[in-house]
Formats: sequence, structure tokens, C-alpha cells
Amino acid sequence: MTPTSAPSGETVNRSYLLRGGAVWAGRGRSWDRGALAVRDGRIAWIGPDADAHSLIEDVDEVIDLDGRLLTPGIVDAHNHVRLGTGSDAVQLAAALTLPDVHRRIEDWLGQNPEARWVHGEGFDYAALPEARHPSAADLARVGGGRPVMLLDYSVHAAVLNEAAMEAFGIGAGSGDVPWGTVERAADGTPTGYVADFAVKGISDQGQKALQQVSPAYSLEAQYRRVVAGLSMAAQHGITTVVEPQNSVDDLELFARARNEGSAPARIVAALFHPVGTSASTLDAFESARDRFSDDWLRVMPVKLYIDDIVEPHTAAMREPYANRPDTRGRTYYDADDFADVVTELDRRGFPCFVHATGDRGIGVCLDAFAAARARNGDRGNRHQVVHVECVHGPDLDRFAELGVVACMQPRHCAPEIVQQWRENVGEQRWRYAWPMRSLADRGTTLAFSSDWNVAEMDPLVGLYTAVTRADLDGRRSWVPEECIDLETAMHAYTWGSAYSVGAEVDQGDLSVGSLADLAVFSCDLFGCEPSALLEARVDLTMVGGRVVHRTF
Repeated sequence: MTPTSAPSGETVNRSYLLRGGAVWAGRGRSWDRGALAVRDGRIAWIGPDADAHSLIEDVDEVIDLDGRLLTPGIVDAHNHVRLGTGSDAVQLAAALTLPDVHRRIEDWLGQNPEARWVHGEGFDYAALPEARHPSAADLARVGGGRPVMLLDYSVHAAVLNEAAMEAFGIGAGSGDVPWGTVERAADGTPTGYVADFAVKGISDQGQKALQQVSPAYSLEAQYRRVVAGLSMAAQHGITTVVEPQNSVDDLELFARARNEGSAPARIVAALFHPVGTSASTLDAFESARDRFSDDWLRVMPVKLYIDDIVEPHTAAMREPYANRPDTRGRTYYDADDFADVVTELDRRGFPCFVHATGDRGIGVCLDAFAAARARNGDRGNRHQVVHVECVHGPDLDRFAELGVVACMQPRHCAPEIVQQWRENVGEQRWRYAWPMRSLADRGTTLAFSSDWNVAEMDPLVGLYTAVTRADLDGRRSWVPEECIDLETAMHAYTWGSAYSVGAEVDQGDLSVGSLADLAVFSCDLFGCEPSALLEARVDLTMVGGRVVHRTF
């Protein structure tokens, strides 16, 4: 890699001594009262606070932690900063009735009267009076004649009003759109619901089709979201973001943020491989990997989908859904074809970053990784299963056996979020849901992430959920036998996530010579009750020796 430098190109040369607080260095090393010195963007010394006095005269600034907790910076292993939320969109999280959805749209229009479109994010199916997909009829009374397009909370589907359908050319005689699968009523009339957005809408073809019609997907709008998302990351102690789904063209947005000094966090970009990706595209992936390979912007994994998600019954399950015995979901590839795809990517040196939620989908992934190893030998690629929501019992052992990373989002298993998931999967399979402890106990590397903007970016929320499996008010805990302790969870958010993208030599723990990527929490998280995690905050974030967020 190139030498560490600030995104603007200015070499980092300010030195610091952080002292007077608890230090969790990772991998079993900690001090109740410790200190750490930073020089030239890297950690120059770490140890007990009592041994730090001789360093005071040799640094530009001494930062008194005053009892706070210093940890490695958070590596968010799956965070959609390019498509994440912003003020350009109506925020619909926790809008649990259609009148509430309508009210938020009208309030947003009151603040943005010049808007030509209404773009919304976070639509919750609980807002519907019965179990069904939303439709254009649900949006008939809002928008003032403007096109309205709302993404659901999972970002796997969208609902359009009549004006938006007309803008996209969706009608009785039209087919699917490049960015999704159009749902139709029995008579062939489009309902306004468009599925497969995460697979098609975030593809290169899908993004270009959206850009031609909706201002929310213009390059400038996406750039604003990248900058805002990276700024939010810094405020949450996140020093590296893994952006999980991009085309080669999208990389220029991240390069622009780095070059303009607007990237307060490092970026590891995964390139998206939809079904049918050509060999020439893989050649372009290799070229992009060569072009973007510095400490601030790096191309590494390739993102694939083997299935969709549980809520619309499209995740691939071994047995039928509990409330839809007519279906087991689907995989996007035949098992043998998928093994061929993974083997070729493995041969080219790309770790595979595979979305898999259902137990059958996860099994197909593990089979493909085993096939790649059998054909190519162990090439050291850190393949990942992303989400790991429901695992067939015998497959739990295979993660560690194959060296496969489990990239998981603890918040996704919170009781207030998984109501529909639980009903669809059925109680007999709940014990295999988000099996964090079972995987950790077997030696699997866990890499934790937010999956923002599907869930909160704040890692404290993820830590709380990992150790409690409870809702945010602490009243209910679901599958508590899969809770993990705080150190295991913090390890997954730091070293485990760094390992997942081949960055564990320089990131993920606090060691002399490592990059000075640090987070300072407002209190000692290891000395408080789990509920206090939700009251804590990040008071300082440092990336490569640069302070990018500070409150004291």
C-alpha cells in the first residue's frame, strides 16, 4: 500500500498522547488506566498510564481521557454510505400507520416545496392495516401530483404512486424495469410494488436507469450522501467503512471525497457481481483493484447474492415457510453454476462477499466455497457470508472449517424488528436465527456491521443488541442463548471486521506500528450494565493520526 496520508494528500505529522482513561487494545490486552502515543499517523507507544510521563514533552498535544474508554476504531463491515439516508429523502422509520406515512411526506414537502419528486426511505410494513405489500393506492392522497417513490426498510423493494409509475414507464403492457421486478395483480395491472431492488437497483444498469428519471439518484445527490454518510461514520467512531455494493463507475465518488478532503473514514469498496456478469467485467474489476489500493480507498471483495430476504418469502429455505407452505424461496443461481462463479472469482484473487439469509442459501454458499478450495487450493481469500440470518445446524461447523467469515448485523435480530421474520420462518427454526454465539464458540471469525441505512449506524446499538438480543427498551430478549459477551462483540466490530477485508495487520487492534485509527467512548463500556451502552456516545475519533471527530 502507499504511505498513510490524509484524504486531502497532506501528510499526517501531528503527535498526540492520549492518557488517563481505560484502554481496550483488543485481543485480550487492556489497561484500567492506560495511555497511547501517536506519531506520523501510527501508534508509537501503548501501555500503563503510569509509564507515560516521559512522553509528555515529546508530543504536540496531550489529550486527557478523564476516565473515558479508548479502543481501536470501529470497522463497519457492511455500510451503504453511497445510498444511505439524507435530508433529500423523507425518513419513514417508525412510521407505523399509513396516516403517519402520509403526514411525514406532507411535512417534508412543507419544508421542500420546490421538490419535483418525493423520495422516501425506511417504509415499515407494519404501517399497513393487514399483511400485504404496499401499493400505489396507499400513496394516492399524497405528493400533490408529484412522483412518489418509497424504499422499504430493507432496501429490497420500493413502492411507487401512479405518477412515479408513469415516469418510469410502468404500465399495463410494460415489462420489468432495469432496477427491479414489477409486481402485478391477477389481471396484469402493476400494483406499484417493485421487488428485487437490492439486487437490480444497485447494479450498474439499474443505477443508470434510475439516474435518468429520479433526481435522488443523480451523481451529485449520491456524492452528498457519501460525504454525509462518512461524516456520520466518524461521529460514531467508525474509522473504516466497507461499502458493499458498487460498480466500477461508482468508485469515482469515493475518490472525489478522498481527494477533496471530505472522507473522514477509510473506504473499502466491494464491486457488485449480478447474475450474468461477463469475463470482461471481471477484467475491469481487476483493473479497478489495481487503481484503488491505498490506505484510504481500496477495492477488495466482490459482492454477490445467492438469495433475497425472509420477509417477502424470497430467502432460500431448506423447508417451506411456516406461513407459506407453498414456497421455500429461491436462489439466484443453480448450485453448480454458483460454485463455478465463486471458483473463478477465487482464482482471480477476489474474496466473495455473498448475501445469504436463508438456511438453504447459506448452504449453497458454503458448498461453493468448498468447491473453490478443492479446485484452486487455499488461496487465502477471506470469503464471507453476509447476514447469516438462519443457519442449518450442521452448517455451523463449516464456517470455521472453511475459514469463512460470518459478516453479521446484530441489530437485525432485535425483537421489535423481526416480528414478520419470526412468523415466516416458524418457531422450530428460531434457535438457528443469527447464531452469533454458536459460530463464535466454534472458532468462526465474526465481522460486525450496521447495514446502514437498513439499521442504525451507531455501533453502540449493535453492541447492545449483541449482548442482550433485546429491544431498545430492554423488555424482551429473543433467543438469548445466542447472546455474546461485550469483548467478543467489540472484537467483531474491530479486529474481526478488519480481518474480513485483509486489513488486520494495520487495523483492528492497538499495537505499536499500527495505523492510529482510534475511538474514544464517553465511559468505560466494559464497566457498565448493557443498558448503559445506549446512553454512551463517541467523544473522539482519530483516523491515521487525524482527529476527525471530537466533543471535548
